[in-house]
Amino acid sequence: MTTPTCSVEDVPLNRFHQLLTVRSGGGSFVDGYVLSIIGVAMVQMSAGLSLTAFWQGMIAASALIGIFFGGFFGGWLTDHFGRKRIFFVGPILFMLGSLVQFWVESGPELFALRFVIGVAVGIEYPVATALLVEFLPKKYRGPRLATLTILWFAGAAFAYILGHFILAAGGENGWRLVLASPVIIGAILFAVRMGTPESPRWLLSKHRPQEAEAIIKQVYGNGFSLKNLPEQPQEKKTSLLSLLSSGYGKRMLFVAMFWSCSVIPVFAVYSFAPKVLEALNLKGDWASFGSVAITLLFVVGCIIATRLINSMGRRSMLIHSFLWSGLALLGLGASHDSSPMAVLVLFGAYALFIGGAQVLQLVYPNELFPTEIRAKAVGIGTSLSRVGAAVGTWLVPMSLQTLGIAQTMYAAAIVTLIGLLFAWALAPETRSLTLQQAASLN
Repeated sequence: MTTPTCSVEDVPLNRFHQLLTVRSGGGSFVDGYVLSIIGVAMVQMSAGLSLTAFWQGMIAASALIGIFFGGFFGGWLTDHFGRKRIFFVGPILFMLGSLVQFWVESGPELFALRFVIGVAVGIEYPVATALLVEFLPKKYRGPRLATLTILWFAGAAFAYILGHFILAAGGENGWRLVLASPVIIGAILFAVRMGTPESPRWLLSKHRPQEAEAIIKQVYGNGFSLKNLPEQPQEKKTSLLSLLSSGYGKRMLFVAMFWSCSVIPVFAVYSFAPKVLEALNLKGDWASFGSVAITLLFVVGCIIATRLINSMGRRSMLIHSFLWSGLALLGLGASHDSSPMAVLVLFGAYALFIGGAQVLQLVYPNELFPTEIRAKAVGIGTSLSRVGAAVGTWLVPMSLQTLGIAQTMYAAAIVTLIGLLFAWALAPETRSLTLQQAASLN
């Protein structure tokens, strides 16, 4: 059989790509579920454990602190030991951390367990996205990576829907069942990932061409070989210091800042959705309806962004996303005492427009760095973005108590508009480029 002349980045999607999207996207679904489920259990859990406002904030922020460590070390582990091995660490930690939460008896214990779950989430970002992007054709790279963000919000929406059902049916221990519920999803994710191959690009970067070629033939057919993979491994070992000093430092700054500014308000909303909506005068059925509706609108916003990512372009999408979502938050601050419907409309506008920045969180970091440091860069971006998110989430209950909802919304708007400034100044355009072209400083 003659060797095809086309690159593996120009082939159509096949069954393997579809399955790998499910395997990687399943991690995003679990991430959204485990990070959002705490918001469902917060009120009943706080009463059951007699939590102060301080410990409520600490528990909400603990997973984000765990993501900081999980992202940083997960990126290093993924680049060092390979994508395939680390692909199973997250699901194992999801199951263990969630199961033990059922027997928790104090705020510090729950803080520690949520930290472990956060480490699992942090590991998921670099390994799942790096593995997926290194197999995808360039035409589908942006939309498929964006799909992972949609699955994150789908997991968050599922957490609110299923969590409220469990809470209502579980009696006084309902919150314990809610926190333990990710065990089942984690087990399914572990099973689905069985049989995932290693990334040929990573194998090539480790100078293991025979193994890389075998996987290329397995995935694309016997007619394909390394000649069809547009990837040239670095002759010298690339370190974190060289990443920052060789020109990638500017890209790292951009990724960390736009990622931080897009997640800080979102995590604050998800962790304390009932409290935020109550402060905006949405109570009872309005609050329950609002939590689910806004979460679903986040999903819709990400779906729209996914459809537009190739035609609109990365840079333009990021700028518009920050601009309009920031204006919506300003509107919430100015009209915080308006009717429930007006508040829902503004919150819904924020949820829709922030979708562009959300889907690009996984696209930009994976496109802007070469294979040798891709997972490290995604991990570092994950970690740095969660520093601000953790602090912001921890401050939400105290901000609501001392400053009020209007000032809290204004603060969220300022963070979003700072993201707009960094997008305007530093966001590159990477659509239509091969993975190696997008990652090249030239």
